[in-house]
Amino acid sequence: MKIEMLIIIGIFIGFILLEIIYTNFFRKKNQTLSDIIVEIVSTGTLIGLIQPIILVTSFSLCAFLIPDAQDLLENWSAWAVFGLFLIFDDMTQYWWHRTSHRVPWLYNLHRAHHNAEYLSIRVVYRNNLFYYFMMPGLWLSGALIYMGGGAVYAVYIALKMAIIFGAHCDVRWDEPLYKIKWLSPLMWIVERTISTPATHSAHHGKYASDLATHYKGNYGNLLFFWDVLFGTAHITREYPKDLGVENLPPISTRAQLLWPIFRSEQKQKVPSAAE
Repeated sequence: MKIEMLIIIGIFIGFILLEIIYTNFFRKKNQTLSDIIVEIVSTGTLIGLIQPIILVTSFSLCAFLIPDAQDLLENWSAWAVFGLFLIFDDMTQYWWHRTSHRVPWLYNLHRAHHNAEYLSIRVVYRNNLFYYFMMPGLWLSGALIYMGGGAVYAVYIALKMAIIFGAHCDVRWDEPLYKIKWLSPLMWIVERTISTPATHSAHHGKYASDLATHYKGNYGNLLFFWDVLFGTAHITREYPKDLGVENLPPISTRAQLLWPIFRSEQKQKVPSAAE
């Protein structure tokens, strides 16, 4: 197993331990058996199957289609290559995420991520299995690795996942920092640069009437800056009272994981808060 994967797994386990110590990791608010099944299947399948398949397939396609591009980035500055990953992985994921909240059939692939009425490290990889197969950033990352960006990707992906884990974790690391007055200018920069529990929980808020909810924005993953740049940022330093999806009928476990192969009896649509 590659060193970056060991680091990511270590960080993942670290956040699990934080939730076990400071929150109720095993029994979240209003959790159901369906929640547990969806989280176990989607997390295990993405890490163990989908992401490796995409990266290897993308690498192989590049070797077939653009063989002369192999190691093209080898002599580039590491910072420049890191910037390419920010653009072709993180920014494209922002737009993929944003589009998924506005196109009904794509939202059916993303609905599972918001169906939980809680935030947790458990939710990070919670999505329909086809959602990740179609994610442009994973395919483009494979291409950049083929072009010689593998070493930089190891650092990039470890940093990205640490920030995403921290933004989803039920332990709000930013909350005590907001209370320290002299840290306020620093936190002003932080919350406009990376995703934090406050900004990301706003995206998971259930009710549009809750001023801390911003379901139609705060799409950023590593960089929250994309939301600032593209006009979808909502920063309150508050946390929604309730999490989940508003004005949508229930959805089955298998539809969450494998829509459109399996469909719920009731037709799904993008929730009104996201329109």
